Amino acid sequence: MIRPVILSGGSGTRLWPVSRGHYPKQFAPLIHDKSLFETTLERVSNRAYYGAPIIVCNSEHKFFVLDTLDNLGITDATVLLEPVGRNTATAALVAALFDTSEALHLVMPSDHLIADEEAFHSAVKQALRAAIDGSIVLFGITPLYPETGYGYIVPETSANGSSVHRIRLFVEKPDTLRAQTLITEGALWNSGMFLYAPKILRDEAKTLAPHHIEKCEAAVRNIKLDHRCLLLGQDDYTSMQSHSFDTLIMEHTKRGAVLSCSMEWSDMGSWQAMWQIAPKDTNDNACMGQVITQETKSSYIRSEGPAIAVLGMEDCLVIATKDAVLVAPRARSQEIKSLLSTVESNHKQIATTHVCVPRPWGTYENIAEGTNFKVKHIVVKPGRSLSLQMHHHRAEHWVVVAGTARVECDGVEKMIFPNESIFVPKGSTHRLGNPGKIDLQLIEVQSGDYVGEDDIVRFEDVYGRASSGSE
Repeated sequence: MIRPVILSGGSGTRLWPVSRGHYPKQFAPLIHDKSLFETTLERVSNRAYYGAPIIVCNSEHKFFVLDTLDNLGITDATVLLEPVGRNTATAALVAALFDTSEALHLVMPSDHLIADEEAFHSAVKQALRAAIDGSIVLFGITPLYPETGYGYIVPETSANGSSVHRIRLFVEKPDTLRAQTLITEGALWNSGMFLYAPKILRDEAKTLAPHHIEKCEAAVRNIKLDHRCLLLGQDDYTSMQSHSFDTLIMEHTKRGAVLSCSMEWSDMGSWQAMWQIAPKDTNDNACMGQVITQETKSSYIRSEGPAIAVLGMEDCLVIATKDAVLVAPRARSQEIKSLLSTVESNHKQIATTHVCVPRPWGTYENIAEGTNFKVKHIVVKPGRSLSLQMHHHRAEHWVVVAGTARVECDGVEKMIFPNESIFVPKGSTHRLGNPGKIDLQLIEVQSGDYVGEDDIVRFEDVYGRASSGSE
């Protein structure tokens, strides 16, 4: 009856430096060991009520998605890959065009927190009748405070006793005074979650945005298989403009409706939002990692690397990863997106990539680098392997510290165990794999006249990557 459509194209720029372009917030363990993407999938995992999910994500993130599906044992999901991000309206439309079943679509961002899942399921049931009757139902959250980073929805009043109302007004990110006024008028936070029949959305788009849905139809028509996923037509997708679901559909349709609900929801869209939901100490500080505070109040302090000591601060943000530190007033957390533009223009690498770099086969982390050498910590997941490859300018020495390595070098295969090592000469054709059941961890020492990531020639690659580029 209900098919989840999980939108996973967001970049989470306001949560830099933890969230980055190549590792956005929905895949990061922000509040516990599980990612927001994982908890979103689990929320709709009961197949007695929810059907097989459709996931729409950026093509760069497909292996994050596939790994999570494998970890959860979900085998019936459909993964639609966007060649480029084109916002929520496009993602919802391609899902509605792809799925020709009679199921309703429950559109959900993959990077939101819902602490009260019983209330979530109850809200879906309340919205069901209106969606079956042809409404596009938006889930509106009862506001807890005048948040300036959210959109607001003002519902029409009705005397029928229903919790689903027509929408009178959309207000995007008001200032504090306007937000407080809206709350007194009964406005709701815009959660970005919707329930509707796909046919209704298709019909509305043909009326409201005919040119855009034509492009979406072409993108679905030209789908190609891509490593257990479906890549939407690249030329068609790239040529489209970016539109949010609200601005393209909801602000113009006569079928829009809003359900008022409370489910302990947060869009996790800023460090201010993270502070709001986090457990706090007696001084109203939310602290994670190695943190020491003195005479500090109402602050969010988080370390994923070095110890942080904070003295005499109030209402501040201090966020540290292994390669970047953010310090800002908590009230200005929405401005981090603009700050990131400056970071990107001066230090593009730390704007998009973590020190620990994810790859389809696992991760690598640079430990040290100097003239003609580089040292890495490499982790290869069980059953995975790197490409069959060769380097023109460097040799590599691998020392296994955990797990078992299967190494192929110039046609000779060897098994390397903990505390053992192997030398891979420059110019040799080689491949590294993990045949075991635990992570393979090794230290790699590269040496040569050039140790850049682009010194690679691939001969075979199970992940469909180009013959040259970066590992």
